[in-house]
Amino acid sequence: MFNKIIEKIGGENGTKKLKMGGSQSQKIKGTVVLMKKNVLDFNDFNASFLDRFHELVGKGVSLQLVSAVNGDSQANGLRGKVGEPAYLEDWITRITSLAAGESAFKVNFDYDEEIGVPGAFIIKNNHHSEFYLKTLTLDDVPGHGRIHFICNSWVYPAKHYKYDRVFFTNQTYLPNDTPTPLRYYREQELVNLRGDGKDEELEEWDRVYDYAYYNDLGDPDKGAKYVRPVLGGSVEYPYPRRGRTSRPPTKSDPNSESRLPITSSLNIYVPRDERFGHLKMSDFLAYALKSLAQVIKPALESIDSTPFEFDTFDDVLKLYEGGLDLPDSDLLNDIRKNIPLEMLKEIFRTDGEKLFEFPMPQVIKDNTTAWRTDEEFAREMLAGVNPVIIRRLEEFPPASKLDEKLYGNQNSTITANHIENNLDGVTIDEAIKNNRLFILDHHDILMPYLRRINTTTTKTYASRTILFLKDDGTLKPVVIELSLPHPDGDQFGATSKVYTPSENGVKGSIWHLAKAYVAVNDSGVHQLISHWLNTHAAIEPFVIATNRQLSVLHPIHKLLHPHFRDTMNINAFARQILINAGGVLELTVFPAKYAMEMSSVVYKNWVFTEQALPEDLKKRGIAVEDPNSPHGLRLLIEDYPYAVDGLEIWSAIKKWVEDYCSFYYTSDEMVQKDAELQNWWKELREEGHGDKKNEPWWPKMHTREELIDSCTIIIWVASALHAAVNFGQYPYAGYLPNRPTISRKFMPEEGTPDYAELESNPDKAFLRTITAQLQTILGISLIEILSRHSTDEVYLGQRATPEWTLDHQPIQAFQDFGNTLAKIEERILAMNNDMNLKNRVGPVKMPYTLLFPTSEGGLTGKGIPNSVSI
Repeated sequence: MFNKIIEKIGGENGTKKLKMGGSQSQKIKGTVVLMKKNVLDFNDFNASFLDRFHELVGKGVSLQLVSAVNGDSQANGLRGKVGEPAYLEDWITRITSLAAGESAFKVNFDYDEEIGVPGAFIIKNNHHSEFYLKTLTLDDVPGHGRIHFICNSWVYPAKHYKYDRVFFTNQTYLPNDTPTPLRYYREQELVNLRGDGKDEELEEWDRVYDYAYYNDLGDPDKGAKYVRPVLGGSVEYPYPRRGRTSRPPTKSDPNSESRLPITSSLNIYVPRDERFGHLKMSDFLAYALKSLAQVIKPALESIDSTPFEFDTFDDVLKLYEGGLDLPDSDLLNDIRKNIPLEMLKEIFRTDGEKLFEFPMPQVIKDNTTAWRTDEEFAREMLAGVNPVIIRRLEEFPPASKLDEKLYGNQNSTITANHIENNLDGVTIDEAIKNNRLFILDHHDILMPYLRRINTTTTKTYASRTILFLKDDGTLKPVVIELSLPHPDGDQFGATSKVYTPSENGVKGSIWHLAKAYVAVNDSGVHQLISHWLNTHAAIEPFVIATNRQLSVLHPIHKLLHPHFRDTMNINAFARQILINAGGVLELTVFPAKYAMEMSSVVYKNWVFTEQALPEDLKKRGIAVEDPNSPHGLRLLIEDYPYAVDGLEIWSAIKKWVEDYCSFYYTSDEMVQKDAELQNWWKELREEGHGDKKNEPWWPKMHTREELIDSCTIIIWVASALHAAVNFGQYPYAGYLPNRPTISRKFMPEEGTPDYAELESNPDKAFLRTITAQLQTILGISLIEILSRHSTDEVYLGQRATPEWTLDHQPIQAFQDFGNTLAKIEERILAMNNDMNLKNRVGPVKMPYTLLFPTSEGGLTGKGIPNSVSI
């Protein structure tokens, strides 16, 4: 009955329009592609019903074309003439299925010669609910032909906006080349995206990009246990800026922003178009993260005082071979009660009786013990999940850079006697001269915090590991130094013990434990620095500044925008449930409450230009300049998979960026006179990375070379660098003994019960030292989620739409970029099959694919998404 009424009135409206417009008037036919809210939000019947009602009373969706060639009066700012409204047709009779999908609607514009060629359009949504607008295509504009608008934006009911929603064609313009009738709209859209800077709380439909400090990690209203320092805006705790949410301050600390309750933990504000899409993977991600925060973590915390233990490595393997049968029925009941069975099965692959059956991590898929070898321990520094820390040892013994007045003598106590008999007949001087000694050094990062960290349940050391480059291209560890603050005070320096390789007996067990302490340190540095700080946190200011200062018409906006997809959203999730006080990270990684504070101290040494892969490799002494070598660099470890593949990807990105930028900027002067570009770069330095604004190393953005280099760094960090340190998390660290995140005991001393246990049952002693069972479950639950690719992921060399610009030359350059990446994939596969390149596969028989550009959805251990999207 309802549909018949709709058809009748729809038909009457159509007749009425025909009489008003006349059959002889010339029309511009268009097609609008959008996704309705009831499609995206499951069965939102109220929204669907009310939207149909609005159509019945004539309040539909209107569009008005804006001229790119004819302006209004001088008094009206010469802004482009605006045509009469045209309405989407057949909204009522077009019934969209509840499965996520697109709908196409016709729209017919009255042709107006004063409009001429449209360069933009204004859309007004008079419905009750929002929709996701994808494109508008005009089929045959007189004198011009087809015109295409790429929108990809949520359009809310007009009552929520104080301004018109404007979308531009996919033409690209530098600011000075923008047609005069479009300049007002271009400038006004940027003003709208910046917001007014006021403190009122931003709403779901808002599109405001603005900056804030990391002052929302703590929750001081819950007590001293949840107080955390504000990161950013101070000399003591500098930090990149995050997106502003404008939540009110806490009651007990006006400098801290209040937090959302755990029940709504994923509704934290980000500009609406930065929210995840609505395919199954993003919904799964959201639900899984909420489950960890709301159900799993509290349940595990409630019994953390008496944690369950793994007694044998076979117990650990049960996580991947049938699931774990936890003895605490209250815990199981709490989890089952709060998570629907179907979601439980998806997150943890459980039959409802046993919980936490995980996929087999790649590192133990072929061999369950090869991870314990010294060769694999060293190989993962070159081809593992954190291959960005190892550096060449240039002086022996290693020296500390910590302030001796504060920390005393922190130089290494390793001597020649410790290592010379393990250098394959080479002296230390010869090894250093011939670039054969390398170091994984976590000493200076950890020592200032170690005394405080070890007052918690953590018991760990600052570490230095020296490695020797063998003739076959592999590394072997030759010594590990574990250090603690002096018991009489920091000013007295460190107390250190040195351990050398051993395979058998209690000495072999001690060496295995020493490697575990190093792995614990590396896990923490990886998560806090290599992963979170250097990709997630460092890139967010670029997302904000680009949207605030570069119009969607700007070529650099079009270049960079795909590399910002979902970044603000996943970072907001992280602040709310992962890196916050008492969050999952603090519970599962050894620095605990000092984790984010430590990353702030490390940010003091962050340098934008050193995020370029070639500069990073040179700084770490891993590569030297060589004009006769590929990429202008010669690697001192030839078989360094991360560096080898990374330089290929880096060079491909740089060539693409160079071709693209050179098309739009034919001189340095054009760079200097681009007002939007200069404002963008100024704001990045002074606001986005404001604590670094006075550093001399910032490019001045006066030349094309500076523009090309800067954009290459941004794309590298957002895509390849993040892929290299993220998607190997579960393949390598899903088996926690290989990458433990916490150590709970110090090294056993001879004559103690712990030492006796090490002698009688070394595996049990090892498992009692590293991450406990329930923390292991929580940790690998998290990294499994974060190591998965979304089914709608867009990878490096791909775009979500082929019509992202009208300019043929950039389109061709992008195709060339994609072809180059395809050839890199072929070379990676060939190298992984080369038996002479031992570091690419290693004892665990795990090929290095983290910089393989493409992937399928899921847990693949390969693929470079365009952006920090998870």
